[in-house]
Amino acid sequence: MEYVHDYLIIGGGMAGDAAAKAIHEADGLANVGLVGAEADAPYARPPLSKALWKESRPAESVDLGTAASGASLHLGRRVVALDRVAHVATDDHGDTYRYRKLLLATGVSPRRLAFAGSERIIHFRTRADYQKLRALAEPGAIIAVIGGGFIGAELAAALAGAGCEVTMIFPDAHIGAGRYPVGLTEFLDGYYREHGVDVRPGLTVTGAEPTDGGVELKLSSGDILRVEAAVAGLGALPNTRLAEDAGLVVDNGIVVNAQMRSSDPDIYAAGDVANFRSTTLDRYLRVEHEDAAIGQGRHAGRAMAGVAGDYAAQPFFYSDLFDLGYEAVGLLDARMQVVEQWREPHREGVVYYLEHGRVRGVLLWNTWDQVDAARALLADEGPFDAAGVKGRLPK
Repeated sequence: MEYVHDYLIIGGGMAGDAAAKAIHEADGLANVGLVGAEADAPYARPPLSKALWKESRPAESVDLGTAASGASLHLGRRVVALDRVAHVATDDHGDTYRYRKLLLATGVSPRRLAFAGSERIIHFRTRADYQKLRALAEPGAIIAVIGGGFIGAELAAALAGAGCEVTMIFPDAHIGAGRYPVGLTEFLDGYYREHGVDVRPGLTVTGAEPTDGGVELKLSSGDILRVEAAVAGLGALPNTRLAEDAGLVVDNGIVVNAQMRSSDPDIYAAGDVANFRSTTLDRYLRVEHEDAAIGQGRHAGRAMAGVAGDYAAQPFFYSDLFDLGYEAVGLLDARMQVVEQWREPHREGVVYYLEHGRVRGVLLWNTWDQVDAARALLADEGPFDAAGVKGRLPK
């Protein structure tokens, strides 16, 4: 079957949803089509490792209501070929989609363990992954979390909060290493242990064998860990194969300009897969967070409809770790000059990340209502040093 759309969106995530709604606002008569690889309509991803573990509501509650924008949803289909000259995309069922403007919002895929063949090992990304893990996460269930970064830390806290016996395995020296100051990462190790998590830094999983009712993990220390399930949060890789095969410029994602346009004037990219230049941070970035997915998707949709200026938003993300929480703007890279300002050590304060006299990132640790002030600080050309930046926040 052939479908004809004025605007075609490939990708059924938050960026695709935001783009469909933005196009509808800018061009209410447009024919918009969205092709998504998942069977589910677009939904919010952050609650999968945050709110759904704390609130009594069904997983279906995260649906974003994309259909209300008037877009035609082609779900459970993966686009496998793109003919830029003919303006035609082809999916894995053999159906084709003719378009005038195209958005690639293909997102990322989780890094996978090479040896993971057990159904009890979940590479966490989708709503289906959440539902599978949630069904296994009965109180008292023994579950391993593989990874000590953003998703690993959230999942370990969520599972422990659900009453599971959690072991956290990761190769770095501490939870959040490379992102937070060393003292804060050391504090987090102890904080997680206080909440019942068995924290095992400096280790990798080298193999796995299914067992009756679980899986047996082989660790780099030589130990064997027997668990009922394991969930991996090992980072993600951008889904650029379609763009590469079509001859678009790809470099750690699909390279786009300030209007989110790729090297093809009729093709745009947004969300996790897009590599854009941040003028504030003076570098190209690919950001895997909710705020970027929604903001870039909306911007791309408006640009496709001819009504957008330059995308200039700064990266923003947030997290909840047991009874601690934070918001962050810009880049959190411990290789930069790190300036700590604690009201209560490791429980409430601000961390600044400096590079060449500029503030490149701000971590608001249990410090609230300061995101706009942090954004303004990143935009300030300074110059700043450690003494000059302390006390700038909160305002």
